[in-house]
Amino acid sequence: MKKVVILAAGKGKRMGAEVPKVLVTVKGKPMIEYLVRAVIKSGIDQHPVIVVSPDNKEFIEKALHKYACRFAVQSKQLGTGHALACAKKAIGKRADHFFVFYGDHPFVKATTIRRIGFSHNGVITIMTTGVRDFKGWRRNFYHWGRVLRNYGHIKAIVEFKDADEEIRKVREVNPAMYCFNAKWLWQNIDKLKNDNVQQEYYLTDLIKLAFKEGLRVESFPIDPEEAMGINTKEELEIAKKLV
Repeated sequence: MKKVVILAAGKGKRMGAEVPKVLVTVKGKPMIEYLVRAVIKSGIDQHPVIVVSPDNKEFIEKALHKYACRFAVQSKQLGTGHALACAKKAIGKRADHFFVFYGDHPFVKATTIRRIGFSHNGVITIMTTGVRDFKGWRRNFYHWGRVLRNYGHIKAIVEFKDADEEIRKVREVNPAMYCFNAKWLWQNIDKLKNDNVQQEYYLTDLIKLAFKEGLRVESFPIDPEEAMGINTKEELEIAKKLV
């Protein structure tokens, strides 16, 4: 059984909106609604789990009232790894694999979700995207983490702030969309540390943990148009032209 978790607890201060970031509209619909509809249409999960905050729970539940979503509350903003841990009860024990998406990625297609669901068979599959350059609308990807490979296999994900100029030339980036083996994840999520500037538990540290254990991290390429997220007003204006 496969489940889908959508992280939507972030406040999105950079958007400058009066509503939670994931409820900012793109062509008349909240951006999270596009993703929820794609998940349901894919047939992978008819009851996706939405991780919300105490502040935005009521608003997001109301916006998605016509969908059979389940909700989990992240009481404190302690990072994406912590947000996923908060969803454990709502995910349930029957799930053997599950997807993790962010609510500000409205362009992921149902067909892509379905294809990944049937191809994933490792501990982690990372959805990656490649761009021909970082010009025009693709400049949105420039500050994303870079995917480094060795003989075709992923060997590391390097965040932009940690990358040198050579690594920043790499044109395969990480949109932060994953599929996890549930058993492996729940056995390892408590190993996450918050010894960073933000004092948060990062989901990406699970990828580092898998590398340390010598596990193979699979990848699934998706088009840049699908991978694009919306975090700023500028990105919102670009997104409106892509819908």
